[in-house]
Amino acid sequence: MIEREDLYWPFFEESHHYLGHSIMQWAMDIFADTGFIHKKDIDTECSEILALLSDAGFTRYAVPSAYGGKTESLDVRSLCLIREKLAYHSGLADFVFAMQGLGSGTISLFGSESQKSEWLPKVANGTAVAAFALTEPNAGSDVSSLALEARSDGNDYVLNGEKTYISNGGIADFYTLFARTGAAGARGISAFIVPADTPGLEIAERIKVIAPHPLARLRFTDCRIPKSALIGEINQGFKYAMATLDVFRSTVAATALGFARRAMHEAAYRATSRKLFGASLADLQIVQSQIAEMALDIDASALLIYRAAWAKDGGAPRVTREAAMAKLHATETAQHTIDKAVQIFGGLGVTVGSVPEALYREIRALRIYEGASEVQKIVIARQVLGES
Repeated sequence: MIEREDLYWPFFEESHHYLGHSIMQWAMDIFADTGFIHKKDIDTECSEILALLSDAGFTRYAVPSAYGGKTESLDVRSLCLIREKLAYHSGLADFVFAMQGLGSGTISLFGSESQKSEWLPKVANGTAVAAFALTEPNAGSDVSSLALEARSDGNDYVLNGEKTYISNGGIADFYTLFARTGAAGARGISAFIVPADTPGLEIAERIKVIAPHPLARLRFTDCRIPKSALIGEINQGFKYAMATLDVFRSTVAATALGFARRAMHEAAYRATSRKLFGASLADLQIVQSQIAEMALDIDASALLIYRAAWAKDGGAPRVTREAAMAKLHATETAQHTIDKAVQIFGGLGVTVGSVPEALYREIRALRIYEGASEVQKIVIARQVLGES
């Protein structure tokens, strides 16, 4: 289904309309009704999906055109459209695409010419799997408390410590890693590129979550990397991480939007086809009320998401407030929308293998990663208070 809203909203250019139609039609053809069903191990499925995305040219949107990408710079509206449409059909396909962008985003924004030339073309054509290694066992929402150490030693840095809940952990070809190079706090963090085969880097644990995705805990033991692996300037990593999330946080909201749209459409079909007491569920006013709430929340989320994306693409240096609002509203209301869909489906809605059941598992993590909902509220409040 191609959303009519995409045709009329003011945030898009003709290229975005074309992209939205193209990715939706492609996803319909590729995933049909099996996008939320996993018949293979997740690593294999991720590899196959990445090959499909790269063959279709969609991974080219994850990097700038100078390095094999599709747009001159990272176009947030394009990223959001792709994630929304992929999420509608397959949570794992959305994940695979998203990590190519997030995992290489800091390189696109702040990397040296040699770093960009080495890694970004591989991301664009799908021959290198990217990962973003920020979270640690004791540093999730509070990024400034990172403890993994990058100690200067001659021409190298030596890494010691751990990362956890790292998406693509165990299957990535390289990690964009954030480590401590200076004093405690945000001003002592730097960013690095660490190839997955670097001695001293090991996969300490593969982490299983409610919606199957490849996550892992990484351990670094005297892991030596050259100083050329430093992205940008020393002790600027916190700023680089926040700027990267500033771009990609809106795309997380777009994923939630895709999940919510799918839930509403599934619920609407179920309500019109399911008979109860001699009439359809859709004839019940309480069900009509639920459908109306879904539609309202979805449109509000979409407006917030594409406002943030449009502002960033228009040259706004930071869209911290707009992206936080989009992420908070879209993920929270998508959870409510999917819950309503499960309720309308009844017993079938909690049956393993049904779309509402899969969506229920997929949405939960989005309210936590790339800034939990509670953190987004703090971000928004600080922005408002700062303005006043």
